[in-house]
Amino acid sequence: MNEIDPKAQTDLDQKALLFVWIGEIWNLLEAGVALWSGVAAGSVALIGFGLDSILELAAGAILIWRLQTEWQDNDEESTAERKAHKLVGITFFVLAGYILVQSIATLLGYYPEPQKTTAGLILIVASAIVMTILYFKKMAIAEKIGSRALRAEAKETLVCDLQDLTVLVGLGANFLFGWWWADPVAALGLIPFLVKEGWEGVMGEDDDDD
Repeated sequence: MNEIDPKAQTDLDQKALLFVWIGEIWNLLEAGVALWSGVAAGSVALIGFGLDSILELAAGAILIWRLQTEWQDNDEESTAERKAHKLVGITFFVLAGYILVQSIATLLGYYPEPQKTTAGLILIVASAIVMTILYFKKMAIAEKIGSRALRAEAKETLVCDLQDLTVLVGLGANFLFGWWWADPVAALGLIPFLVKEGWEGVMGEDDDDD
């Protein structure tokens, strides 16, 4: 990392927090729209996506705390923060289990077939665009200030993009071809991401520089 003057450092720190907060606000909006449209359409993928957004809100709050700790030259992760990470990690595992059961039940016909949802499609496309922009913004600042916490947060944003693609394929297939089963299958595609998030939360994140 190149040396930068204190004023520039402060400006970059504030800009980093701004982008993280934008992500938090977006996740809040995303969760509301995803759950509303998911329940209306009976979409397992959208409901799972919305619940994941709620968990991402909690994870984002922890990362904001961590960023501020990092900038105070305190490399020790507090006990309270570690417990919070573990709690969020456990809830990711619970969500993965819920999606597994709900998706299989839907595929077996125990729940109504998911309907087409224009609102859900628009949300996923918008989310992919927003998350891509935030990823590049965060990574650029992380490189300038040498922030491992911000770099890790940016990578989480990239993971959200991959989740968007998974859900988009399922919703798009249902919307274009009437393949209702693509919705719960896409929801199942979220499970590896959720398990990864849960594992990192429970066992501790690997923030080593790549």
